Amino acid sequence: MRDSGLPGLNRRGFLAVGAAVAVVAFDPLGLGWITQAQADAGATGLAVPPLDGELVTDDAALTEAADDYGQITHDRPRAVLRPGSVRDIQKIIRFACANGLTVAMRGQGHSVFGQAQAKAGVVIDSRTLAQIHSVGTDRAVVDAGVQWTDLFQAAIAAGRTPPVATDYIGLSVGGTLSVGGVGGASSHHGLQVDNVLALEVVTGTGELVRCSRTQNRELFDVVLGGLGQYGVIVRATVKLIPAQTTARMYRLTYASLTDFTTAQRTALRDGRFSYLEGQVVPTDTGWAYVLEGVAYFTGQAPDDAAIQRGLPTPTATEIAEMPYFAWLDRITALVDQLRPLKFPNPWLNLFLPDAATDRYVADLLANLSPADVGGPILLYPVPRARLTRPLVPVPDGEVVYLLSILRVVAPPNPDTVTRLIGDNRTAYLNARAVGAKQYAIGAIPMLPTDWPVHYGAQYPRARRAKSTFDPHGVLTPGQGIFS
Repeated sequence: MRDSGLPGLNRRGFLAVGAAVAVVAFDPLGLGWITQAQADAGATGLAVPPLDGELVTDDAALTEAADDYGQITHDRPRAVLRPGSVRDIQKIIRFACANGLTVAMRGQGHSVFGQAQAKAGVVIDSRTLAQIHSVGTDRAVVDAGVQWTDLFQAAIAAGRTPPVATDYIGLSVGGTLSVGGVGGASSHHGLQVDNVLALEVVTGTGELVRCSRTQNRELFDVVLGGLGQYGVIVRATVKLIPAQTTARMYRLTYASLTDFTTAQRTALRDGRFSYLEGQVVPTDTGWAYVLEGVAYFTGQAPDDAAIQRGLPTPTATEIAEMPYFAWLDRITALVDQLRPLKFPNPWLNLFLPDAATDRYVADLLANLSPADVGGPILLYPVPRARLTRPLVPVPDGEVVYLLSILRVVAPPNPDTVTRLIGDNRTAYLNARAVGAKQYAIGAIPMLPTDWPVHYGAQYPRARRAKSTFDPHGVLTPGQGIFS
């Protein structure tokens, strides 16, 4: 068993720490969860099935499960499952179905709007199921609780790599596969969910199902990017490709938004960069636009002049080089420093249609104060044909742009957070009017009537899948899709 991901604690450590407050029964009419101490004092209820791990109700566990990176929503569960096996997840979901409870899987707690919380329900902590089972030439088999950091290191040691990394790789495999997983290499390989070969999923009825493009295809299609609504991912077989050893980075700064997006579109068409992103950066007089392109290589470095040929002339150019894994891991230390500070993060994440991007972004920036951002603004294109998962809606057209305003409110101010969440809602509605979709990892208040518009023609499929795979509606209530 690999380490759970908690400093100094593996699964055995979890069991020892939580033994005093482990749950043994459930009283649906009175006490709720009953600990061994309460049972010894005479409390009675429905016996919790025997577990390989533990179900706990101590304050520290419940407080952590009601917390996430966003620091906006704090819905406290009644219990936390630290599974010792996949069987534990099956048993607790079945117990939830029988007793009117809700269940959510929590990985590294990097959601920003309570998406992985379960108010008065059960949160499953995936960190106790975090084993890398195998790394081969074209695929790796991993538990859902494995962090991408660990998978990349194990794969690179074998000369292989997952095709796509999110900018921060300290996330769980199950977490990003439930939402999409976008990054600079999506320009070549799509989202992380587009690079999955097979899954093992526990459905909302507690059934363990193996699925792929050739086996139980409908479950496979709806779970990847399905926001946790149809099943809990417990194991994934992900694609691997040959890894290069070095990343050569090009930062091309433009004063004009249109020069910046023209450069990005040119680079996207010919695929000159292995990784293609971009940032909008505040200046004393407005905004600057930085194309971030990276060429991965082994041996001979790329020709810098050839890499930049045909692009609009930037106002500044920076070129640097570092080992491949160091590049992937470049912001981990920063995120790990920021997280304990508990700054609110009311993020805005949108997929924009290419044809509307320049106008929409220009209008948004004209009314956006750098003081209301506090973090990076990402803007970069992805070919729509690479995005294949039916329940990750994206706009029509050959190219879509990801716009991410990664707001940070420092120091914390509840009034500011409320205002910015309202701004996110307005920005979302304006974007939707030009054909955009939200990338559902941010802090955008969504009404029940928004989700049919979000999913469009796929909404009936989403409804059918919910009825089929989670008929009791127990899974991932924090998304609020099928309330």
